Amino acid sequence: MIKLFSLITLYFSITLYANNLYSIVIEEPFESALFGVTQDHDGDISTIGFSTINKQTQTSSIKYTNAFDFLKDRAGADGKQLHLIKLDNSGTTTLNLTTVLARFNRGVSVVKTPSNGYFLGGYTLDGELLIIKLSADGKVLLERQFGTKKFDKMNKLVPLKDGGILAVGSSITSRDQHDPMFEQGLGLNDIYITRFSRSGEKLWSKKYGTLDDDRGIDAAEAFDGTILILATASKGKNKTPILMRVSEDGDKIWLKNYIKKGVFNVYGIISLRDGNFLVSATQYDKNHKEQIRLIKFDLQNNILAEQDINTNYNSALNEIREYSNGTIIGVGYSTDTHYVNTDALAIMFSPELHPIWKRQYGGKNRDEFHALTILRNGQVVAVGETTNNASQVRNMWIVKLNNDGSIALKTDNKTTDDSFYKALRTYFQKELTTKQILIEKDLRIKLNSDALLFKVGVSKLTSVQKRFLKEFSKKLMSFMYQHKSQINGFEINGFTSSEWKNTNYSKGYLNNAELSSKRALNVLACFYNSKQKQSHQKWLSTLTSSNANAYAQQIKQKDIEDKKASRRVAFQINLN
Repeated sequence: MIKLFSLITLYFSITLYANNLYSIVIEEPFESALFGVTQDHDGDISTIGFSTINKQTQTSSIKYTNAFDFLKDRAGADGKQLHLIKLDNSGTTTLNLTTVLARFNRGVSVVKTPSNGYFLGGYTLDGELLIIKLSADGKVLLERQFGTKKFDKMNKLVPLKDGGILAVGSSITSRDQHDPMFEQGLGLNDIYITRFSRSGEKLWSKKYGTLDDDRGIDAAEAFDGTILILATASKGKNKTPILMRVSEDGDKIWLKNYIKKGVFNVYGIISLRDGNFLVSATQYDKNHKEQIRLIKFDLQNNILAEQDINTNYNSALNEIREYSNGTIIGVGYSTDTHYVNTDALAIMFSPELHPIWKRQYGGKNRDEFHALTILRNGQVVAVGETTNNASQVRNMWIVKLNNDGSIALKTDNKTTDDSFYKALRTYFQKELTTKQILIEKDLRIKLNSDALLFKVGVSKLTSVQKRFLKEFSKKLMSFMYQHKSQINGFEINGFTSSEWKNTNYSKGYLNNAELSSKRALNVLACFYNSKQKQSHQKWLSTLTSSNANAYAQQIKQKDIEDKKASRRVAFQINLN
């Protein structure tokens, strides 16, 4: 079997513009851009896209009689290759990898694995889909190419709660009754969805759609394990958004068109903390300008809210994300009416979808953000492409933004993190020595002793837990208040083990989600009922969130779930 591809390490110069601002441009000889970004468990940033490779060939003595023979001989000499870059908090490159694949390809998405590795997603430019699983240090663990007999394209990799991933894209209809992907009634392009387990095993692939030209854009997992898929159906100049809900096994529950007057584009969908969903879309106005529209809907496809953001320019949000307090941030582009100058765009919205601020970034040529991730300290990293004034070649671009939309300074945050971590460990030396808690470098605090963990199916605190948490919360609050200028957020996270007898997957997950929520809320109540200083309580209320994680982050020993250790509550301190 021919090896799919290998990864090689490349060293490119990183040019910083605008003095000490965290705006990093990675310049290469040919075109490049970034389309996905995530934060690693160690706080570093990983981003994926493509770079254009030129394979130098030796001068040939062959004399060509026509251009077609020359082009045929040159086929495969240059083209796009998937590219992964990892940066630490100071903006220094710690990993720089590119594929070397016989066929040119493009990376579109990166998802973290529970072990701090990566799932990379993309497609070859001749129509095959790619999944690559890497270890944390970039070693190839799994290489997979998949798809139908026709041209396929991946648009997004979506992380799932069980540690697996969903590949969302489109496929040209085969019209071949012997193709197992064939379904009667599908049209030109079809929505093409593939689900993989956390180990990279393909669980299922399915097509959906109408008689028109359908394309899968994005997806989001609901609290009950079902999946909401965002797609489009095109017929001539008309483009209609499609919302579809499927079971965890890919069985279609409903598919509905979003029927409105005008031409629509859709860009992304996210699952909200309140159990509903938000779609980033655009609609062309009467002057044929692309205007941003946010659409909020529930599991039954009832539209709960719509918000239009009208500007003087063509604008769109390529990706949106939600903060723990319900605030929404989106990134994309804004371009003038003649499409001469395009700026990268970021907008923050209130939970009610009202714009809080809007900012544009870039120079005189084309600049665009394709993706973003919210960091644990509340800042945002946006990635995309930029073109400098002296060239028309696209370059990879990475920007870190503050909460007000300003570009963050390029500072060595690890120094601050390390000093805070050391001070926290010193302050809780007694609890660490007695192994009641564990403190990790990313400032996660875990309740560790058996007496502080939960029994199966139990959320109520025991007298031992209450007694410990009463003293622990006072001590932790006192420490955090002393260092409040450094702290941006505080999370109380509830977790469960994966067991729940005599239920199907959906019911079991819902039960565990409810149980983990109750555990987090009971611990939060203990914090507030422990006679804290009122000034401490008021400050705590401005940055605390309690989160239900069910069994999304199981504790494992040699890849086997430690069910006792998984039934826990943990705390996360997020720094500025």
